[in-house]
Amino acid sequence: MNFLEKYQKEFAQYDKLDHDFIDENKIWAQLNKWKNPSKADVRIVLKKAEQCIRLEPEETAILLQNKDESMLHEMYELAHQLKEDVYGDRIVFFAPLYISDECANNCAYCGFRSSNTAMRRKTLTMEEIEQEVRIMIEEGQKRTVLVYGESPATQVDFMCDSIKKVYSVKTEHGEIRRANINCAPLTAEELRKLKKVGIGTFQVFQETYHHETYRKMHPQGTIKGHYRWRLYCMDRAQEAGVDDNGIGVLFGLYDWRFEVMGLLYHTIHLEENFNGVGPHTISFPRITPATGTPFSINPQYAVSDSDFKKLVAILRLSVPYTGLICTAREPDKVRREVIPFGVSQIDAGTRIGVGAYAQSIKANELPDKEQFTINDPRSLDGVVSEICDMNCIPSFCTACYRAGRTGEQFMKVAKSKFVHNFCIPNAIFTLKEYLIDYASPETKAKGEQVLKRHIERFKGETVYQTIQENLNRIENGERDLRL
Repeated sequence: MNFLEKYQKEFAQYDKLDHDFIDENKIWAQLNKWKNPSKADVRIVLKKAEQCIRLEPEETAILLQNKDESMLHEMYELAHQLKEDVYGDRIVFFAPLYISDECANNCAYCGFRSSNTAMRRKTLTMEEIEQEVRIMIEEGQKRTVLVYGESPATQVDFMCDSIKKVYSVKTEHGEIRRANINCAPLTAEELRKLKKVGIGTFQVFQETYHHETYRKMHPQGTIKGHYRWRLYCMDRAQEAGVDDNGIGVLFGLYDWRFEVMGLLYHTIHLEENFNGVGPHTISFPRITPATGTPFSINPQYAVSDSDFKKLVAILRLSVPYTGLICTAREPDKVRREVIPFGVSQIDAGTRIGVGAYAQSIKANELPDKEQFTINDPRSLDGVVSEICDMNCIPSFCTACYRAGRTGEQFMKVAKSKFVHNFCIPNAIFTLKEYLIDYASPETKAKGEQVLKRHIERFKGETVYQTIQENLNRIENGERDLRL
């Protein structure tokens, strides 16, 4: 049995469906209905969003179609406020670890596609994974997302072994405390295996919710060519008990307004079917040039910087309690501009080639290893320093996942805005660790000022004493303290 045949029976259950939950005609009818919303229309939607309630598609369509500059300003202000209300001013850091660039798919926009002869293929051995992880830990990373191509070389048992290897690596300064997964859609049985080895968030991005565009981008005869197998992968994850999920779109494949609506409909589908549990995170990368991939150079639906800022804010307004991830595909200037509009997680110190951490930061300049182009190649320390300059607190927290606050438990504390009561103290603890173990003198000085300002906020509260006690313990050599 070849790799594709393995999933043919699984595909069949979705082929029987008369339709799926992405109704293109309905989405365009909603967008067209609100081509020119009034200020009053927009303000009605913002009034609802203020309550930290997920918007309905027609309400999001109003925001997407708003072109009034003064109302855009109000949208940006509210998006910022909602992020602060839910998560506080903390920004969580992570870094990807590319395990393999071998792939059986042939996606038009991707440097990893099987027909790309410009790529030199490699899958890391367990020894090489350990080497990469040691370097990541010594640079200060505590959270990673493991990235795999869809290949017979990287099926679920290999993934499980690689996850166990990542968690097993210990250095003088600690370990990776949370390993998320970005991989192909899997069966429920395969997902149960991943759950047993302790994965964090399970990420699968639909890439585009537009059916025809999906078919054009993902040729038939490949696993990824099956739209619904991918569309319903988070249903299988929830059924398998993997309740911490991340969805996303590759912006630039189709009209960005449609794709935002697709993300919202996906969220609604999950919430309606799994006790209110939608995605833990939503990602919104834009296409950037990829090695040997002409399609990626000048895509028809490329998203401008101004529209990118707008879509980030609208996602925060539409799903106010969900984490939003802005990746290092974006230039540092763009990231600085959009972080205040609702971003809660970023990657930094990112190297995207397989084996890239061992090859130093210059790995991102190797043309035969790039799945796509990184536009913010700065060191982790450099980005931590900048986040401090932005009056935010850098965080390496992994507490919710490890305390069992996932799925329904996480959604309860997020939707009630209570989660920031965990987020900020845990950000304080993990930033203190970073400043002691890794930070440059300049970053350490900035970080101490950030810590001082945030600690002061808790004076008079019960948790203040716990914060002080834990900080003293960290200064005396203890690590991994959390609420």
